[in-house]
Amino acid sequence: MPIEITDVSVKDVRFPTSLELDGSDAMNEAPDYSCAYVVIKTNSEHSGHGMTFTCGRGTEICVTAVEALKPMLVGKTLESFTENMGAFWNYICGDDQLRWIGPDKGAIHLATAAVVNAVWDLWGRVEGKPLWKLICDMTAEEFVKCIPFRYVTDALTPKEALQILKKQEATKAERVAQLEREGIPAYTTSAGWLGYDDEKLRRLCRESRAKGWSVFKLKVGKDIEQDKYRARIMREEIGYDCRFMVDANQVWEVEEAIENMRQLAEFKPWFIEEPTSPDDVLGHARIARELAPLGIGVATGEHGMNRIFFKQLLQANGIAVCQPDSCRLGGVNEVLCVLLLCAKFGIPVCPHAGGVGLCEHIQHLVAIDYIALTADQTDRYAEFVDHLHEHFTDPVRMKDGSYVLPDKPGYSTQMKEDTIAPYIFPGGSYWKNE
Repeated sequence: MPIEITDVSVKDVRFPTSLELDGSDAMNEAPDYSCAYVVIKTNSEHSGHGMTFTCGRGTEICVTAVEALKPMLVGKTLESFTENMGAFWNYICGDDQLRWIGPDKGAIHLATAAVVNAVWDLWGRVEGKPLWKLICDMTAEEFVKCIPFRYVTDALTPKEALQILKKQEATKAERVAQLEREGIPAYTTSAGWLGYDDEKLRRLCRESRAKGWSVFKLKVGKDIEQDKYRARIMREEIGYDCRFMVDANQVWEVEEAIENMRQLAEFKPWFIEEPTSPDDVLGHARIARELAPLGIGVATGEHGMNRIFFKQLLQANGIAVCQPDSCRLGGVNEVLCVLLLCAKFGIPVCPHAGGVGLCEHIQHLVAIDYIALTADQTDRYAEFVDHLHEHFTDPVRMKDGSYVLPDKPGYSTQMKEDTIAPYIFPGGSYWKNE
């Protein structure tokens, strides 16, 4: 019997992470990690779960945008979507009136991500496969059918994508076995939030080292002297045998970013993340050119709104590391397009995590990139932050600084109803009491 979508529900879920300054950085001083959480209900035992991450206020706008997309799903069958997932993505993004308030960006695109991710999660559950396996089991031709190529064919054609995928097909099983043995390489941001005091920074660095972490990221951008002071603390605790990165979260001007990174160069950072406006492709390219002699790369992508933006970054040589966000791009299809673009240009992918649910998402994406696209783990890591995983039915599992490869069906995006109920905004018991 065909699986029919009977309803789409969406909830505004907010967690008070601002109380402990978890997630604090130079741009976001006290975020409340939140999400618009979508559940696709069907006429079967299966449901699909997706979300888009927010920092608190404004989540209600994403919820409204999901409601606007709901009529495009209800009454349709899963099979009508999965027979051509590329056509499904174009359909969801193609309503001419809704497209006007994008296109392919803003709150409507965040809502698109939540809905698209929920459909992929549903498909994985129906097939009994984790998302990474659902996609890696595809033939190259099936994979390419999922990709939205519109506006990027000047950088990547379907024929080129097919060649990239076919090159890796024969050895995919070897890389699956490797990830099952060794896990997915990761780096931690949990120790380096800007709002943490010196003692907490030192303690978390020591604890992370004891747990096997060897790649660390530090938030900077408040004051360059303070940035150097905190970088020195982190280097004292982790040593110079560990990899070290810094993240300015968009707060610097282009010239300021260049000058500040010259001052931070003594701490040997691998990259500077989001050094300036996330939309400034040419600014990133300028910073990348100036910092290259210092051995410092530029990374960005968590605010990259669509595949066209990433195409331009790559064409302009603006990044050394790509950090797409699983919930800001338009869901799985568009993320796969960005992964293919990076494979074409030879740029490693380290997806953005943090937030609520993003770690659960990106473990699948890094696995897909390595297994199906690149066969190269050089400079490829999944970001990790140790917050809010207890609210998921299939939370990330970590071992010695690596993600354990997910083995349950779906996209690991289902939340526990009993734990999220108090945090539904504004009616949940926590928010009512506060």
